[in-house]
Amino acid sequence: MGALKTYSSDLTDAEWHRIEPLLPTGKPVGRLREVDLRQVLDAIFYRVENGVKWRNLPADFPAWQTVYGYFRLWVRLGIWESINR
Repeated sequence: MGALKTYSSDLTDAEWHRIEPLLPTGKPVGRLREVDLRQVLDAIFYRVENGVKWRNLPADFPAWQTVYGYFRLWVRLGIWESINR
């Protein structure tokens, strides 16, 4: 991942503070999370705003596979719907 750029689709601090409590916390055991969930959300919102394929997310976001994995998990758990209310 390169230097962080800003995009018009990035969450504001106020939006992040509203969404952050909706996200699951880390597991009590196992590997520590190595990705910033705010960056994951910024990548998802970038994709929504720009209509790019997952594989075409800019390189300064987390790996597209990681972003897609979180998106699928959040859809399955109903978190994505909660975020978009």
